[in-house]
Formats: sequence, C-alpha cells, structure tokens
Amino acid sequence: MTLRVRFLLRSLLWSLTLATASGCSAGAQPDPPPACDRSCQDGIGLRGLRETMKLAYNLLIQGRPVGAQDNMTPCRSSDGSQGGNVRVFGNATSNAEQGASFVELEYDFQECAYSVPPDATPNQNYALVVTGRVRQHGTLAVQPSATTALVIDSDSLSLSGTVYDPPLDYEVSGCELAVAQQGNRVSGSLCGRNAGFTF
Repeated sequence: MTLRVRFLLRSLLWSLTLATASGCSAGAQPDPPPACDRSCQDGIGLRGLRETMKLAYNLLIQGRPVGAQDNMTPCRSSDGSQGGNVRVFGNATSNAEQGASFVELEYDFQECAYSVPPDATPNQNYALVVTGRVRQHGTLAVQPSATTALVIDSDSLSLSGTVYDPPLDYEVSGCELAVAQQGNRVSGSLCGRNAGFTF
C-alpha cells in the first residue's frame, strides 16, 4: 500500500470518528438557556414580589368578610421552610355582579422568604427574601368578566436571593417601586430601571 493511499484511509477514518463523536454529543446536551441580563433579573425579581403578594392576599384576605383588613402570616418557601412574615392591612370590598374585588391594601414584609418549585422556563425560577412596605390599590378580577387593574408602589423595597435557572445572585436594597398591572402584564420601574413581566 502506497503512502498516499495510507494517508487517505487515515484521513477518512479520522473524519468518520469526528462526525460520530460530534453527532453523539450534539444530541445529548440541550442548548444552554439565554443569558439573563439586569433587565431580565429585575423582571424575575418583580415576578417574585407580585407572586408573594398574591399568595399573601389568598391566605389573608380572600374569602374573609369585606371591609377593614388586618392579618399576618409567616412566610414559607416551596420546600416548607419558614422565614419572616407578612402583614396585610387596609380595605377590601367586592362586587359580585362585576366579578371583581376593590382593594386599598398595604403589605408589610419582614424578611419574608418565598420560593417556587423548579420550573422548566428559566425566568420563572426564584428564591427571594422580601423586606419593605408595598401599597396596592385598584381592581382584582375574580371572574373572567372582570380585568385586573392595579397600581403597586413602595418607597423602600429590598429583595435578595436568587433568580433564573441556573440561579443568579440577585439583590436590590431600599429601592423605589412604581408598577401597574393591567390584566396579565405587570410593568413600570424598580430602582429607577424599567422592569416588567407577563403571567
């Protein structure tokens, strides 16, 4: 066998080996999630706050008599661990014909820890501790015939923990919050930066 033929055979075998190896590795590993920049992280932090408020509302206000409200509950993460508490107070009324509740509430978070079970969508993962007072006023939809329309704000809000998957450290401290929820969309500003997400 000539030197040239040996070289061609060796080159062919090497090419086949590379093609087989790259074919196996490409099928075994999914694409990594896209990078999550500051805007992405703020959106997840805002989602975590809004969902923590939602849980507090369901535990402390939903199903109770309308009118003045003032209730407190410990905060719990998805793994059952407890951390901090939240007090919700103010006024809540409802209109059965409109299928809506009308709220003027304040949420006082004292190192309230909340996290969600792992989600396949990277930007729906978070484990946060919320501290600060958050005001909420407007309409909460109870029936499909109504639309949620809320204004949510705070003079000094702190969030710390992780957001995204794989988890990224996240912290904002003493920030102003000014957002509105219209239907499933929440948007506005957190720490002077644009922030938002859609349920």
